[in-house]
Amino acid sequence: MRGHDWINTCLPDELILEILRRLDSKASHDASSLVCKRWLGLDRLSRSTLRIGASGSPDIFITFLAQRFVNVKAVYIDERLSVSLSVNSVQGKRRDRDESVLTSFKLHYTAQKRPDKEEESESLSLTDAGLTAVADGFSKLEKLSLIWCSNVTSFGIMSLGQKCTFLKSLDLQGCYVGDQGLAVVGQCCKQLEDLNLRFCESLTDVGLVELATKCGKSLKSLGVAACARITDKSLEAVGSHCKSLETLSLDSEFISNKGILAIAEGCPLLKVLKLQCINVTDRALMAVGVSCLSLEMLALHSFQQFTDEGLRSIGKGCKKLKNLILSDCNFLGDRGLEAIATGCTELTHLEVNGCHNIGTIGLESVGKSCPRLTELALYYCQRIGNFALTEVGRGCKYLQALHLVDCSSLGDEAICSIAKGCRNLKKLHIRRCYEVGSKGIIAVGENCHSLTDLSLRFCDRVRDEALIAVGQGCPLQYLNVSGCNQIGDAGIVAIARGCPQLACLDNLGDMALAELGEGCPLLKDIVLSHCHQITDIGLSHLVKNCQMLESCHMVYCPGTTAAGVATVVSSCPNIKKVLVEKWKVSSRTKRRASSVLSYLCVDL
Repeated sequence: MRGHDWINTCLPDELILEILRRLDSKASHDASSLVCKRWLGLDRLSRSTLRIGASGSPDIFITFLAQRFVNVKAVYIDERLSVSLSVNSVQGKRRDRDESVLTSFKLHYTAQKRPDKEEESESLSLTDAGLTAVADGFSKLEKLSLIWCSNVTSFGIMSLGQKCTFLKSLDLQGCYVGDQGLAVVGQCCKQLEDLNLRFCESLTDVGLVELATKCGKSLKSLGVAACARITDKSLEAVGSHCKSLETLSLDSEFISNKGILAIAEGCPLLKVLKLQCINVTDRALMAVGVSCLSLEMLALHSFQQFTDEGLRSIGKGCKKLKNLILSDCNFLGDRGLEAIATGCTELTHLEVNGCHNIGTIGLESVGKSCPRLTELALYYCQRIGNFALTEVGRGCKYLQALHLVDCSSLGDEAICSIAKGCRNLKKLHIRRCYEVGSKGIIAVGENCHSLTDLSLRFCDRVRDEALIAVGQGCPLQYLNVSGCNQIGDAGIVAIARGCPQLACLDNLGDMALAELGEGCPLLKDIVLSHCHQITDIGLSHLVKNCQMLESCHMVYCPGTTAAGVATVVSSCPNIKKVLVEKWKVSSRTKRRASSVLSYLCVDL
């Protein structure tokens, strides 16, 4: 085929476009666009999604993009990210571009050089002009996410609503938009399905009621958080007009039973309900149990007025419940969790976080009655003992993920029961469970041959023999043993030799680094902080073969020097972040790799 372009000669634009649409990553799209001018043009037509930083003259940048990517349907703009395009590359390679575009990037460059000028910095963030450019340039827009774009007002939202009538998803998190903009969206965007109003402080009931009235028939998902002027009146409008609502997330001090009752009675198709409302009581939860029979996910956060009576109603009525999160609900106990377990036997995910009245009996019921459980998370559950996980091991054969944090009553007996009963386990995260030792982890290595993710942070009774068993039996890809003071090189060496797919690791010494360099070429992330045994020699062995390394944390490593830092930076072509003390970086390394260096704020 040398000298012949059979692909461009034989394939029509439509077929190449279809191929480009099936590329699975941005990197693949970028690479294909560099093949030839024809593919560059077709790639621009195939792009349907753009992610843009909202600082550094984004208004002109968006205009620049809209001229080239005409079929975009989803745009994500985030104020926390900057426009990451080099001025020099633009000037060097594309000198014939419009001067206004170049000027915008020069402004961004200037802003980076002088970040102390607050007014100038604010002027270089997304404004209504940029949002109008989005509306003008992406007429087929279906999804728009604006994260913390605080300079956008109702005027920009009004322009968007009037011109992007196909809009289905709108995320306004942290935007100071008012009622007028939301009202226009309701009037013009009749296909709107997903609306996020988190931290939209200037909104009142007027705007949300208007939107619910105008386009409520299509709305399926609504999120409201920290909107002090949104009250029960808005939820009553949602309950009256949004009959197809499936997801509701509320975090508010100003919502009471009245609003939740309106939702329960008016939205029978509700599937996901997330509540953090301190003025809501059992009465509201009982209404959900009676009316929302399609509920699949329930999250209750920081409730001081819920009791077991509310959970009993959920267990009695919501037979399709699959995911339950209980966080800091101090008045919920074993009887409530038992009612959920016996009534909601389809449960697959359970998280109990800081609910100090839930103990062994409640979790035993889950093990006995919920055979489809695939993920269990227990955080700060001091009253849950070993026998609870014994029942989970017996009854939940499909468990794939287990998270245990600060569960002081759980030890090796519990982990052994899980290992022997839940052989499909893929993820095991244990932190500060001081009764867990080598015996339990050895059982995991001997029985859980699908385990790929293991974290044992601050489990200081775990020794090398535990990791040797895991290395022999589990195809680990992620391992974190920080704070495990009795694990040395022998354990890490066993992991390196037995787990060639390892991609992320924490806590080791020189001999282990050498073994990792030989046995784990796919390693991408490594945390070496507080590892007193490693030196520059170990680092050189590591980077010799780990060419895919992207992130390396190496603070408080007294055996490493500026030479070791330079070795990591210069030897790893994919390196994106190196965290190190500033004094340990030479001026030459700073010049060569300033963009990947992050510094710990400690100077000697």
